[in-house]
Amino acid sequence: MTTNQKTHWDSVYSTAEENEVSWFQETPTVSLELLALVNAKPTDAIVDVGGGASRLVSSLLAEGFAHITVLDLSAAALAASRAHLGENEGKVTWIAADATEWEPPQVYDIWHDRAAFHFLTSEKDQQAYVKRLKRGLRVGGHFIAGTFALDGPEKCSGLPVARHNSETLSRLLGPQFSLVDSRRHDHVTPRGINQKFQFSTFRHGA
Repeated sequence: MTTNQKTHWDSVYSTAEENEVSWFQETPTVSLELLALVNAKPTDAIVDVGGGASRLVSSLLAEGFAHITVLDLSAAALAASRAHLGENEGKVTWIAADATEWEPPQVYDIWHDRAAFHFLTSEKDQQAYVKRLKRGLRVGGHFIAGTFALDGPEKCSGLPVARHNSETLSRLLGPQFSLVDSRRHDHVTPRGINQKFQFSTFRHGA
């Protein structure tokens, strides 16, 4: 990614309320369903990539999860999420970084990404992300990816996206990852627009 993209996202989160952006969800129902599907435990280490201003972290804290990391390119997005959590913000590890350049400081049990990976439109950035995913996700751990579906939007927040299904993601991830679950989801934005999403869950096997 580029400095311009970081500036773009900082501007988005600095000028719009968190419940005004198109990807906002009051309750991240599908993500929570998939975490249950992979038998996520409160002791699991979970990283939410691109999770700035997402309500997933507050949902996980409410369910007793104790080892949560939220990574986002935008420090402004993280600030919004921290403000929403209030006194609970200290229970979460916050990282402002580019997921294509970040070096995971530990191995995670679950790597969750809703609506971040699809902004990687070049093969170089996609492979850089996957390289870090392989380093940062334990063998036997799970990767949950929510992206725009093949018939989803071609742009988001003025930026082009790469649309996916489980097959395109499988090819990018390689044979180390086996598909556990594939499902579509219609996300309705705060403005009432229907967006077609694809959620793909993989197990890291080697």
